[in-house]
Amino acid sequence: MYRNYIAGEWVEGEATNRNINPSDTRDIIGEYALASATQADAAIRAAADAAPACATATAEQRSDALDRIGTTILSRQQELGELLSREEGKPLAEGIGEVVRAGRVFKYFAGESLRMGGERLPPVRPGVEVDVTRHPVGAVGVITPWNFPIAIPAWKIAPALAYGNSVVFKPAGLAPGCAWALAEIIAETAGLPAGAFNLVMGSGSVVGDRLARSPQIDALTFTGSTAVGRGLAVLCAERGAKVQLEMGGKNPLIVLDDADLEQAVQIAVNGGLYSTGQRCTASSRIIVEAGIHDRFVTRIRDVVSQLRVGHALEASTDIGPAISEEQLNQDLHYIHQARDEGAKLECGGEALRRETPGYYLSPAIFSETTSDMTLNREEVFGPVLGIIRANDYDQALEFANGTEYGLSSGICTRSLAHAADFRRRSKAGMIMVNLPTAGVDYHAPFGGTGASSYGPREQGAHARQFFTTTRTSYMAPGDV
Repeated sequence: MYRNYIAGEWVEGEATNRNINPSDTRDIIGEYALASATQADAAIRAAADAAPACATATAEQRSDALDRIGTTILSRQQELGELLSREEGKPLAEGIGEVVRAGRVFKYFAGESLRMGGERLPPVRPGVEVDVTRHPVGAVGVITPWNFPIAIPAWKIAPALAYGNSVVFKPAGLAPGCAWALAEIIAETAGLPAGAFNLVMGSGSVVGDRLARSPQIDALTFTGSTAVGRGLAVLCAERGAKVQLEMGGKNPLIVLDDADLEQAVQIAVNGGLYSTGQRCTASSRIIVEAGIHDRFVTRIRDVVSQLRVGHALEASTDIGPAISEEQLNQDLHYIHQARDEGAKLECGGEALRRETPGYYLSPAIFSETTSDMTLNREEVFGPVLGIIRANDYDQALEFANGTEYGLSSGICTRSLAHAADFRRRSKAGMIMVNLPTAGVDYHAPFGGTGASSYGPREQGAHARQFFTTTRTSYMAPGDV
């Protein structure tokens, strides 16, 4: 059994969770401990007790620890990539790519540990010095989803440690293998004080609830559904804890008449269907101007029909399985509902059988959809695209902004004027021009608007805004 890591010790849980390969449900990756509320509380106490030692560690000590973690992850990228693809269902190349990203994130924040500057402001009063400095926030709760089981933990845990905080980490139950492997690497290579990093695998209703309610957790960072995120925000607000939420998305991709057709189709397929569409930044609404609409529909149908759905570890696979039977059924529900509401299914949308039993689905492309259809309003989180016809650019932009979400948006066009206007008027937090809506750099801020995000941005130098607190110091040194 793979155990939890609390206060520097590996601890068995009160029950176990079976980690199943969605590409082959006969393949049991392992049994992972499920923590009790008492064990979650013990991890929280350990993090609170370790917070002062974390805060007083030198920047170089923190930098060296993160660099060792990053180096170890990169040295094991093939092994960890295979584990990731087995438990989450990404094709192997994507799995290895995610592991590499995680290693690079730790190395990036190893550098950021040494770049934590402050500022000195000019005084208003004679003889007074004004300094603004940043300090660790304390014990940080980290709750992560299953769709990026090592990258998202990396971009939360690395800055938390880089800026001198302690961590209690609760990963998703559907993909605990990479989380456990990351915890093992941190435990064995970082050289952190006992309690500085804790892994507590368990249910959201137990472990997540304790993290949100505990007065010893000074800040909580969460990635997951909008409904759960809003509930956590209320609990944190009631006790005055910092909270950072990355939640859902219903991301638009506009294709204008002047777009390069082949490029636009590849961007839509990459951003909307790769990773089985299980990305919060996936393009799920493809808004196509009338002049290119019919050609686009024909071409994307032809391209998607040739994609191979299969086992994540097979080299020929383009699209892997859904993460679970529940997720597959959710995808099928939205597909059936779209047809009932009048959308035209161009291709796909069927559960598939392969040599190994798994949760396979042929990518679905719908045309003749409208902005008010359920398919275009709710997050499906699967390989399902809805194509919306727009009369012109202004109507396309109106459709793109007509959602409660605002994570990522994109446009395909050769027009510099339209690209510039879109960058100004799109309501998303991340904007792509002639690029997929899914795919961001680890040194740049990540986040959105509306129902997609709440609180300071993740990643890059902007991460310090959440993981530190600002102090303003006034001093009158006096005369010599």
